[in-house]
Amino acid sequence: MPRPRGAFPSPRHILAAATPHNIISGEPPAQFLRKPSQLSFWLNDVDGDCVTAEEAFKCSCGGVLISDEEVLNWATSRGVLNGAFLPDVMGMMHKHGFQQGGEVYGGGKHESVDWTNEALLQNAIWEGPVKIGVAAGQLENVVPNPPANGWIATGFTEDQNEDHCVSLCGYGEIGWLANELGVGSPVPGNTPAYAMFTWSSIGIIDRASLLAICWEAWIRTPSLTVTPL
Repeated sequence: MPRPRGAFPSPRHILAAATPHNIISGEPPAQFLRKPSQLSFWLNDVDGDCVTAEEAFKCSCGGVLISDEEVLNWATSRGVLNGAFLPDVMGMMHKHGFQQGGEVYGGGKHESVDWTNEALLQNAIWEGPVKIGVAAGQLENVVPNPPANGWIATGFTEDQNEDHCVSLCGYGEIGWLANELGVGSPVPGNTPAYAMFTWSSIGIIDRASLLAICWEAWIRTPSLTVTPL
């Protein structure tokens, strides 16, 4: 049985009107990985809240583990527990984020990212986790259950049926990413690839496979905001 998903493709007029992200100053490293010490499904094993779960992953990248209870409260109160548009959730999160421990964990304003531009996408990932909408049918076959880091997605074919939200949190040669995730170097080890979070795990997807299934990408600037209640 397919795991829950829950992303709706953003309408074309929303994508067309979005502010495009530009390369920020500074030189990103040739290879980079943001790997939180704690991961969770954030309910995406039982509910179609992948768009909200990605926001909780973003917080984990900043060292804050959002509880399942807060994810449930936040998503339920906004009607996004079982299906949402990516820009809608980012907009809600910008106005009022997760509440936990006397703090509000939100995000900055969002901008669209041209995921087909390798230099731009890498720069955006270096700045913060990049929220993307994908067709998850082929991911279903490679992401292990129970979850474990280091799965590898290659050889994907084009699929435009966007239905899932995931996060890109690293980039580099596939062998380097595999070593960083503790699975050893696959062959060929120098294939350009990205680190991807979904379903309580971080795996690796080669660039060609990402381009086959990705249909929108976004960054929040700043990625994580923290304000007192």
